[in-house]
Amino acid sequence: MKSPRPLVAPRLEAVKFLGLQSRRNLSSISHRPHYTRAHILNTKVATAVPPNLQEANALYAIPTVGGSSLPFLSYIVAHKNMRNNKELLQEGYRKYYGTTFKFATLSDWIVVVSGPDMINDLGRRSDEELSFIESTSQALQFRVTVGPEPFVNQYHIGVIKDKLTRNLPVIMPGVIEELSLAVTEHIPANDQEWLEIETMETMKQIIARISSRVFVGLPLCRNEDYLDLAISFASAIASDSRMLTWFPAYLKPAAARLFSNVARNLSNAVPHLLPVIASRRSDSMKERGEEWSDKQDDMLQWIMEIAQARNESDLVIAKRIMMLNFAAIHTSSTSASVVLHRLAEHPECIAPLREEIETVVQEEGWTKAAMGKMWKLDSLLREYQRHDGIGLITMPRKAMKDVTLLDGTLVPRGTTVVATSHGTHRDSTIYDDPEVFDPFRFSRMREAEGESTKHQFVNISTDYIPFGVGRHACPGRFFAANELKSLLAHLILNYDFKRADDGDDEPLSVNFWGPSFLPEEMKILFRKRKAEE
Repeated sequence: MKSPRPLVAPRLEAVKFLGLQSRRNLSSISHRPHYTRAHILNTKVATAVPPNLQEANALYAIPTVGGSSLPFLSYIVAHKNMRNNKELLQEGYRKYYGTTFKFATLSDWIVVVSGPDMINDLGRRSDEELSFIESTSQALQFRVTVGPEPFVNQYHIGVIKDKLTRNLPVIMPGVIEELSLAVTEHIPANDQEWLEIETMETMKQIIARISSRVFVGLPLCRNEDYLDLAISFASAIASDSRMLTWFPAYLKPAAARLFSNVARNLSNAVPHLLPVIASRRSDSMKERGEEWSDKQDDMLQWIMEIAQARNESDLVIAKRIMMLNFAAIHTSSTSASVVLHRLAEHPECIAPLREEIETVVQEEGWTKAAMGKMWKLDSLLREYQRHDGIGLITMPRKAMKDVTLLDGTLVPRGTTVVATSHGTHRDSTIYDDPEVFDPFRFSRMREAEGESTKHQFVNISTDYIPFGVGRHACPGRFFAANELKSLLAHLILNYDFKRADDGDDEPLSVNFWGPSFLPEEMKILFRKRKAEE
């Protein structure tokens, strides 16, 4: 094990603050590299106060990439870092592999770990030490915009792990039915002419339909107003989180009440959900229990059963459903969009995929078992996650107290810690030709003896971390995999497609936190395949 880093003398910084009436309050922000515009614009008195010395000493001891650690200079560095995300992380990965480094963002310092031992260490830590929930809630301002209730007890995560994953064979027929209808509606192509579609917007609409079939069932999953709200909820969270970074913590609740897009979205979505909840919550629900023959197998029903035992309000149930929409729709629609563009760039891969899909469907039908036998399609999705991915970093955690990592690095309370997926997935000691997009990379690896399950899309390891590892590995990845495979298999079998432009080989604009954003102007041409094809 690497010996602990020697602590260096802390740097004193001039802190402008408003409403901080104790050294304890000041120490809670002393690890931040710079302060938001609202802190500065609302300042009436400037006071030079030394930060918490132990906290500052520990944080400054962690190597910095991207520029200076000096106060205020780091604000300039953070702006520069926004334009050099990949280069920044690759520099840190090369210099500090197997240990830690830090970089400045517009709101905080981020500590990054790399290497299998450190990634495992991050994944195994308890939420009392390094909290995933607190990290994502803080980054996306969930408790201010959505409210605290869905995060106090995240039992819906257990529902995903148990009920949703276990019932995939049961819900797949509904998924297939919904995607067939949605694709026909949103890609109304014929076999004579090419039809141009906006890839990302179209995939959002289709994924929202499929996901809602599983989350809330019929008929709400086909309600256009509700689907638009489900889709826009993710955008509302992103815009609110950016807006609220300009406000100090004590003003965030007021700012959210005045300006929140999430609050408006929820107020419009809840009237769609409450009647459905009320119609299912009847005296007969209590009386019939498990004997209810026409009870729906969907997330709403499973959540309601737990909520009833906990005496949870219908409003909180509705919030949980909207949070599921946030987690599912944008990530899966981005994945489907990018994979389609990659296939359009690699048309030589389409014929072998079609052959595999046709053979498997003929043997197994459109079932979960069939999805598991589509090795080439599975490999395509795993390679997309490796090469493009949803973001450059993964596994965000917030230090709930001072934590000493495996290598001896002391992470101060309040600091965010992540793993670099980009560095891991582009490491030439792990992957041959890591810069090359190789659609069947993993299906070839699975052909080796004893490797048939190791390199599946949903399998996690310290070499493949888009879904994280350890305690908070993505619980919905099994549903997402079957949803994406069924959609892509349907499109590959029934349509020809090609890019509508001569764009380059990098359609993604990747954010640090993800999800990544495919430019809205990216388009694909679709044409229905003729029956004899």
